[in-house]
Amino acid sequence: MNPAPLALEYQPFAVFSGANTLQAAYNELADELKKYLDPEDQEKVLRCAIYGAAAHEGQKRQSGEPYFVHPIAVCRILARQRFDLPVLQAGLLHDVLEDTILKKTDMAAEFGEEVTRLVDGVSKLDRLKQKAPQAAVADSFRKMFLATADDPRVLIIKLADRLHNMQTLGSLRRDKQRRIALETLDVYAPIASRLGLFYFSIQLQDLAFSYLYPWRYAVLRKRYLERFARNETLDRVRAALQPRLQALNIKASINKRQRHLWGVYQRMERKESFEEAIRTVPIRILTDNEDNCYRILGSLHSLYRPIHGKFEDYIAAPKSNGYRSLHTSVLMPGGIVLNVQIRTRDMHTLAEAGIISVWHQYAKQRAVQIEASSIEAEKTLREWLSRLKEVQNYTDDPLQFYDTIKKEIVSGDMHVYTPKGEVIDLPRHATPVDYAYAIHTKIGNHCIGAKVNGHAYPIYKPLEMAQTVEIITSEDAHPHAGWLQFVVTAKARGAINKYLKELARSDAQALGQRLLGNALRRHGHTLDSVGKTRWQHYLQESALTRESLLTQIGQGLRQAALVATALLEGHGETVPAAQDDDTTRQLEVHSAFESGISLAQCCYPLPQEPIIGQIVPGIGIHIHRQECPLRGIDGNEEWISATWAQERKGLFPAALEIEAYEHPRLLADVSSHIADADANITDFQMNHAAHDLHRRILTVWVEVRDREHLAQLTRRLRLLEDTIQIRRVERSQNP
Repeated sequence: MNPAPLALEYQPFAVFSGANTLQAAYNELADELKKYLDPEDQEKVLRCAIYGAAAHEGQKRQSGEPYFVHPIAVCRILARQRFDLPVLQAGLLHDVLEDTILKKTDMAAEFGEEVTRLVDGVSKLDRLKQKAPQAAVADSFRKMFLATADDPRVLIIKLADRLHNMQTLGSLRRDKQRRIALETLDVYAPIASRLGLFYFSIQLQDLAFSYLYPWRYAVLRKRYLERFARNETLDRVRAALQPRLQALNIKASINKRQRHLWGVYQRMERKESFEEAIRTVPIRILTDNEDNCYRILGSLHSLYRPIHGKFEDYIAAPKSNGYRSLHTSVLMPGGIVLNVQIRTRDMHTLAEAGIISVWHQYAKQRAVQIEASSIEAEKTLREWLSRLKEVQNYTDDPLQFYDTIKKEIVSGDMHVYTPKGEVIDLPRHATPVDYAYAIHTKIGNHCIGAKVNGHAYPIYKPLEMAQTVEIITSEDAHPHAGWLQFVVTAKARGAINKYLKELARSDAQALGQRLLGNALRRHGHTLDSVGKTRWQHYLQESALTRESLLTQIGQGLRQAALVATALLEGHGETVPAAQDDDTTRQLEVHSAFESGISLAQCCYPLPQEPIIGQIVPGIGIHIHRQECPLRGIDGNEEWISATWAQERKGLFPAALEIEAYEHPRLLADVSSHIADADANITDFQMNHAAHDLHRRILTVWVEVRDREHLAQLTRRLRLLEDTIQIRRVERSQNP
């Protein structure tokens, strides 16, 4: 049969014609199916609808209408886009696994594995009642996105589902309307845009806008419709351009493009007036072949003056989502600006359908040769989804996965080159670190610098289109937590988070080993002297591995003393009495930066000062001075005896506040004396004294070996001319 063309034109203010009975709803769907499906496939859709209606029998929507009206409407949205049979069937059944007693095996037996896989990908995770709403949403989003990476049609069905839910959002409470609208604007509309599905993205944006800002939407809509109804400019363009095209024997249609209100509102948010936001007149010209597109462009530029920098050729260089068109802006007499798109009708069809045009029943039945750009776009889509799927390798946290994916989705596209000329696709604002991880995780993990176009380039600075990027690496380098402040790709964020998490786990495991070793030594044992049978029995009872047990001890989730007692009590044996020798029960601190151990920021102790350790669950041990004013303020802390090791490594932080009379060389003199004392300056802050503007308060953060070293430094600084007083302050006062 000869199918009707795709029903793709977006009508932003059309009222949704949702039927309130199942029969009426299905009649609307059947009318759409007849336009492009053969009778056999129509019958299969009907059988699927009967199955779904029976499964949802008795269920109601918030509006009170039969629930199955919704799946029928979703299927109709998909049918308007001319999707093939499995997608239509999955659209009808997309809530069956989630909201009815039917199982995947039942569905697979009736409709096959392909349809069941699509439905399962769209279904939420078994309600997740035990989780907070945000965590449940993140879990279900992760499940859907991982299914999408295997079959992108899952996402198409979800977009159709979300579109109908947005079209019928009025029956929900106001708070739910806003929550769903915000999620739509933040996640689903950008996904649709990323795939080139403008039919979906524009409607989702405008519907979300109408629920988030109903008054602004109503006012803007009224003014826009009043303006859009006037066609004087379009008539002038047609009258001037059509004769020229006819003389060249070019057939073309010239029509005005509708703007979507969310786009106009965003421009007004950028401080543009309404008149400025809509001052350009959007025009679309459709023709039969590619050659005509360029000939029309030439005629248009000879008729009206082209605006410099406003021409883009997406026919010769298609966008990553397969979009092809010529874009130009021209100035008409009277100062009117025309914003013009020129494309073939097939380009227009594929532009409206986006990347997923390769799955259209329409294309299959017409035996249309899918353009090379669309095939390449599908490849790009699958590569992009595959990159996003990699994020699951770096995080087990659904909320982190959700946040990471959201950030990448909203980014635009650009490409840069390797030194060998290979193209690397990245989102806008990507940095050299993002590029390094795009090449390989090992390159990212060992990145220490970058060159762009042959010159040194900061690793935190965003790259620009078409730059050539080279990464400098070192085997001794590793990721830093600060990188998370500027990287934008899902892979980079995931890999950095994974490294930091593994590093923290490794540090906690090493600390746990030390704590348990200390606890066992109090009973005359070591980790190695505990029998293998005792270890196996305890680990089996605890459902832990030895490594995870030590990690939990290091994180403060288990007490080393209790674990030691349980290990030694294996099989009813008597535990040796604990020894009181300080060397067996004290934690030794060797440096300021040690696995699972950190110096408390409330007092920052120094070697030669009495210390004590606070076990902080989930983090490790904080070392305090014994006279720390905050020690014991909570009353529920768990403490462990600690001491400085005889052999220590590195320097330790401290801070001094120097009050002195103001003079030009104050900071230089202080810096010189600190350097002469073999100490390092890590930070400083200078302010006027509140009581005397002729005095300065200079706070200097330094690194010293121990308390005596700090005392020597203080004595040296007191020799400075104009010094009034010096006192030790805490690191926590650092800005």
